[in-house]
Amino acid sequence: MPEISRRLFGGLVGGGAVSAVAGTSAAEAATPAPASAAASGPAERPFAARTGSRPGERPNFLFILGDDLGWADLSSYGAPHIRTPHLDRLAAQGVRFTQAYSGSATCSPTRFSLYTGRHPGRTKGGLAEPIGNRAQGLDPHHPTLASLLKRAGYATALIGKWHCGWLPDYSPTKSGWDEFFGNFGGALEYFSKLGQLGEYDLYEGDATYKDLRYYTTVLTERAVEYVGRDHGRPWLLNLNFTTPHWPWLTEDDEETGAAIADEVRSGNVLGALLHNDGGSVEKYREMVENLDASVGRVLAALRRSGQEENTVVVFASDNGGERFSYQWPLSGGKSELLEGGIRVPTVLRWPARVDGRQVSHEPVYSPDWTATLLELGGARPDPAYPLDGHSLAGYLLRGRALPERDLFWRVRGNRALRRGDWKYYRDAQGRDHLYDLAADAREQADLAADRPELLAELKAAWERTDRELLPYPAA
Repeated sequence: MPEISRRLFGGLVGGGAVSAVAGTSAAEAATPAPASAAASGPAERPFAARTGSRPGERPNFLFILGDDLGWADLSSYGAPHIRTPHLDRLAAQGVRFTQAYSGSATCSPTRFSLYTGRHPGRTKGGLAEPIGNRAQGLDPHHPTLASLLKRAGYATALIGKWHCGWLPDYSPTKSGWDEFFGNFGGALEYFSKLGQLGEYDLYEGDATYKDLRYYTTVLTERAVEYVGRDHGRPWLLNLNFTTPHWPWLTEDDEETGAAIADEVRSGNVLGALLHNDGGSVEKYREMVENLDASVGRVLAALRRSGQEENTVVVFASDNGGERFSYQWPLSGGKSELLEGGIRVPTVLRWPARVDGRQVSHEPVYSPDWTATLLELGGARPDPAYPLDGHSLAGYLLRGRALPERDLFWRVRGNRALRRGDWKYYRDAQGRDHLYDLAADAREQADLAADRPELLAELKAAWERTDRELLPYPAA
C-alpha cells in the first residue's frame, strides 16, 4: 500500500483530538478519530482489504449525500459541539476516509460528476456553478450511474435534491432513475417547499406532491419505505438530503419558515432563501444532528429489511461547508477550491466484504464512486463517455494500491490539481500557489517560490486536462 495508507492513525485523547505517533504526517495528526460513544471500542486501524473474502451476489447501493456539510461537521471527524452517533457508528462499521473530495465546490457540478463519473466541464450543464435556470441541465442522452446500473438489471431511485435541471427537459426519470421523489432545485424553504425559482418544488416523478411538513422528515419517511421493500433484484438509491443547506431551519421553526416563504412569494426569492439574517452555530448543530438521526432511521429500516449485510452504504457531502460549519484545520469553504471547499466527510460500509473500524488516507473524489459502484454492480461504462474517476474496488476488496493519478478541479475563477501530497491552486486573483498537504493541510505555507519546477509541472498538467473540457460561456 502507498505510504500514506500504511501510517498508523492517531488514537483518541479526549475532546476529539488525536495523539500523533512516529511516522504520522502533520496532516494525519490533525485528522480526529471518532469522538462519540457510538464509535468507541477498538481503535481505528489503517485500511486493509479483507483477505480470503469471496464475491457473492451483487450488492445494493445506498448513496447518501448531505448538503453543504463541512469536512469536520461530524463528531467522528472532530466536531467538538456536534453529536452524530448514527453516522459515527456507520463509520465504525466500515471505512472512514480522511482525504475524500467532492467533484466540485458547489452543488450541481458535484452531482454531475457523481452521476456521470466525469469532470463537470465535460457537459454543458456542468458549467453552471450551480444551475440556476430552466435552460441548464443534465442531457438525458448522457449515460449516468443510474442508467448504466439499470441496464445491468438494477432498480433505481432518487429521493431528495436533484439539482441537475428542471422540467420539462430535465429530470431523474429522464436520466435513468426509475423513481424520483424530491426537489429539482438547489434550495427550498423546508416547510412550504418554495424553491429557488419561486415555485413549489416537491415532486413525485414529474407531478407535484403536496406535503408541508419539515422536508428532512418527509425524505426520511420515503427512504425508509424504499429500503424496506421486497425488491426482488439489486437496487440503487441516491438519497440526497438538503440538510444542512440554508435556510437555517429545524422542525421547530415553522413560524420562521412561513416568514421566509412570504418573502419568496413577494419576489425576494434568493434573498429570503439565503437567510442572511438567520441561523447560528447552535441552529446549525441542530440541523446536522437531525440529519444524523434521519440517516439512523434509514439505516435501521435497512437492518430490519434483512438487506444490511449486502448493501454498500456511502455517506458524503456534495461540497465543503458554509457559514456555520466546523472545518478545522482546513481553510476556505463552499465555492472555493481550497481544502475547506472540496474536502468532505466520507464513509463506506459493506459488512459482507469490508471490515469495520478502518481509516483510509487515500485521496479519492466523487467520480471515483461512480466507477466503483459500476464495477461492483457489474455494469460497464459507455466507451463513448469515458470516466474520469477510478474504481476503488481493487483497493477496497483486493488490497491493490491506487494508481498514481491527478485529482482535477475547475471552477470559474479557481483551479486546483492534487498529485500525491502536492496541491497546485490558483486563487480568484490569478495567483498560483503550491502546498504540501501532508505537512500543511491548512494551506498556509505557499511553496511556489521554493519549488518552481514542480509548480510548472502541476500547472501544465492542469492545463492539459482543461483543454479537454468545454469552455465557460462568456460571463
